[in-house]
Amino acid sequence: MLRPDRVWDAVGDTPVEGLYVLVRDGRVAAVAHDLAPAPDADVLDMPGCTLLPGLIDCHVHLLDEEAETGPAAYQTLTAVPVLRTLLRNGFTSVRDLGSAHLPLNVSLRNAVEDGLIEGPRIFAAPNILSPRGGHADKRPHLAQRYGHQIGTLAEGVEELRRAVREQARAGADWIKFAGGGGFTSPVDSPTSTSYSRVEVHTIVATANDLGLPCAAHVFTDRAVLRAVTAGVRSVEHGCFATLPTYRAMEEAGTYLVPTQYVQTHFLDRLDDDAFWDGSAAFAREKYREHAEALREGLVRPARTDVKTAFGTDAGMFPHADNWREFPTLMDHGYSALRALRAATSVAAELLGRPDLGTIAPGATADLVALEGDPFQDIAAVARVRHVIQRGRLVPR
Repeated sequence: MLRPDRVWDAVGDTPVEGLYVLVRDGRVAAVAHDLAPAPDADVLDMPGCTLLPGLIDCHVHLLDEEAETGPAAYQTLTAVPVLRTLLRNGFTSVRDLGSAHLPLNVSLRNAVEDGLIEGPRIFAAPNILSPRGGHADKRPHLAQRYGHQIGTLAEGVEELRRAVREQARAGADWIKFAGGGGFTSPVDSPTSTSYSRVEVHTIVATANDLGLPCAAHVFTDRAVLRAVTAGVRSVEHGCFATLPTYRAMEEAGTYLVPTQYVQTHFLDRLDDDAFWDGSAAFAREKYREHAEALREGLVRPARTDVKTAFGTDAGMFPHADNWREFPTLMDHGYSALRALRAATSVAAELLGRPDLGTIAPGATADLVALEGDPFQDIAAVARVRHVIQRGRLVPR
C-alpha cells in the first residue's frame, strides 16, 4: 500500500490529493481514497510526495561513445552504473537508440529482464542505420581495427533490406536510421538529407514487414517529411522543422521526440573552451554555425499539437541530468502537464505499451514518488524519494 500526499495518474490534468495506491503481484490493484490495507500488507507512507507513473526516456544512448572502440565486455560494464543511475532517478523505462556491437543493448535489455543487473526496462534499436558519410559514420574517429561502431553503414535497396533484417535477427525492438546529418558526426551537416525516398521507404517497409517500428534521426523539413511520408513512428530531434511540417506530423500521427536539453547543453557552452577541450572541433563549429536556427527551432513544436514524447539523447551528456529536459521543454513553451505526459502516457503510447505510463488498476506498477509537486515546481522531478519497478521498491 502506497500513501503519498497526492497521485497523478497521467490521465487527469492535475494530481489528486488523498489517493492511495494498492500494488499486488507487480501491478496496480486499486487506486482510491482511504483504502484500508490488508492485515499482511506492507504500507509505505510518502509524506510530502506526489506519486507519478514511472518516467520514460524515449531517446538515450546507454554506452559512452568514447568506449565504443573497446571490447564488448568492457562496454557492457560501463553501462551498469548508467542503468542504475537512470532507475534511481525515476526512469523505469528507456529506449536506447543505438549502441556499438550489434547485439549489445539487446543483451543489456535481456539482462535487466532476467534480473541479472538493475536498471530500467530497455527498448532497443541495436545500431543506427546510416549511409557512408552519414551521421553514424564515425570513421576514422572510432578505431576500425575493432570492426564496429555505433552505426551500420548501408545504402541502396538491397543493402538496407539486409541491414534491417540483421537488426531484427539481433533482437531489435526498434529500427533507427539517420535520415539526415548531425552535429557530432565528422563529415556531414545537420541540414543534409542522407537517404533517398526509395531508401527511406525500403527501411520502413522492411521493418514493418518484421513488425518493427522506426525512429528517424532528422533535423530539417525535407528529411522529416521524407521520414513521415514513409511511415516512421517517431521523429528524433526535428529541430529545424517548421510549422507546416509539424502539422504534417500531426495529420500522420507521427510522434516527435525533441531532445531539447542536449541542444541547449551545447549551445550554452559555446564560449567555454574547457568544456570543449578534448572534443572534436567540428562539433563546436557546427553548433556555432547553426546556433541561431537551433534556438529559433526549439520554440516551434510547443506551438503545435504534435504528439510529443520525452527523450533526452542522454549519453551525449551525463544520464543523471536527463531530468533537465523537463524545465527545458517548459522554457520553450511546453506546459508542465504536456511535459509530464510526454514522459508518461504519451511515451507509453509511442512504445506501444498501454500498461506503462499510467496509474490505474491493471497497469504495471512502475511508479516514482517525488518530493513536492512537479505541477507547481518542475524541479521536483529531480527530487526522487522512492522508485517502484514492477511492484518492487528499488533500493536507494
